[in-house]
Amino acid sequence: MPDADGTDEERGRDWRRRALSVLQWAVAVGAFWYVARGVDWSATASELATLDALVVAGVLAVTAAEFGSRFSMWYALLNGLGPTDLRTTASVDLVIKFVNHVVPSKASGHSVAPLVVRHYTDADWTEAVGVAGVNTGLYAALYGLVALAGLALFAGRLAGGWLLVVALSTALYLAAGALVLLAGRRMDAAGRLASRLGGTLGRVPRVGDRLAAVAGALPSFTADSADVFRRLSASPSVVGPYALGWAGTLMVFPGLRVWVLLTALGGEFSPALALPVVLVTAYSVTVLPLTPGGVGVAEASATAALVGLGVAPELAPVVVLLDRTFGVYLPAVLGWLPAANLDVGDLFARGEEGSG
Repeated sequence: MPDADGTDEERGRDWRRRALSVLQWAVAVGAFWYVARGVDWSATASELATLDALVVAGVLAVTAAEFGSRFSMWYALLNGLGPTDLRTTASVDLVIKFVNHVVPSKASGHSVAPLVVRHYTDADWTEAVGVAGVNTGLYAALYGLVALAGLALFAGRLAGGWLLVVALSTALYLAAGALVLLAGRRMDAAGRLASRLGGTLGRVPRVGDRLAAVAGALPSFTADSADVFRRLSASPSVVGPYALGWAGTLMVFPGLRVWVLLTALGGEFSPALALPVVLVTAYSVTVLPLTPGGVGVAEASATAALVGLGVAPELAPVVVLLDRTFGVYLPAVLGWLPAANLDVGDLFARGEEGSG
């Protein structure tokens, strides 16, 4: 009987997971409909087909530069442990990017990062956890601070519902960044903060359990991994290049790509220098476990933000979808190639062995 009860319980969990997955993809499809509903796609396709070759070359050049800045983030971190070639850092980044888009939230990609680092490098378990923790902490802290600046700039021009979602995701980034950075330095204080954060998020109506799961997915440190964390996070030769790579990947190149596309299609955004901050803020919703990798809701959020800031409603969805295609979905698809060569069972077995 216990086995039968256990089997029934497992089946119930499997059913709930499948139902949640279906619901998340339904939300993603609905969000894409929200984005695409006002676009004349026939006219848009014709206009895109006649874009000047210089514009197309510019978009491709910006995207290539963005890939370089993306890889430079892990390059800075892993070379803080020891000499690591660019191909290895690219594989680490792309696999994590792929994972981010087959699971509900970016936090899942960050939580699997130690396994990926350990697979591709000679790092031991404590080093892998430490370097992945630095990545999570710096990424979240930088994202939260920039998104907060964006809220201060245009909160008054964003619809109430979207403002609430963006504010919640910004707060989650800030809390996650603070928690991880604190955990790497003071594990006792971080443990208390994590418990309070999980309890607070768990009380949020409807999505509380999922938000609490995001908080629970943050790295946990041993004394040895915390030593690695402190050494890397205190090194200007690691933090400086990482922050520059982050700014290029999340702000400069996406902002430049959107501006080029928007201008080429006859639109405008003013002030143009604020565009990178606006995009970071609008895309912050990807941290919420609403759809796999924020698919759909990120496009809807960015479209709402750009329209609220004066971009034509027929142009905003087009440039957002193109930006996400080049900046997010392309690297995620490319990440499938190295991910397909991984023995996932062995990867997680090594993780359990190292964390035991």
